[in-house]
Amino acid sequence: MLKTKIKEYRQIRNMSQMELANLVGVRRETINHLEKGLYNPSLKLAVDIAKVFNVKVEDIFEFVEE
Repeated sequence: MLKTKIKEYRQIRNMSQMELANLVGVRRETINHLEKGLYNPSLKLAVDIAKVFNVKVEDIFEFVEE
């Protein structure tokens, strides 16, 4: 399972799902699904999100064994 900290990073920056979606070129629903663990990002999207927050991909996404 892929665990994500997108919501935490967004909240630290007072950023809405829509603002993040616009910055990485996806729909707000995609960000929502990522935060809820309903969708795994492509490698490009994961890297783009990490760049927005100026962190490493592994700071935002973590693979957890179920």
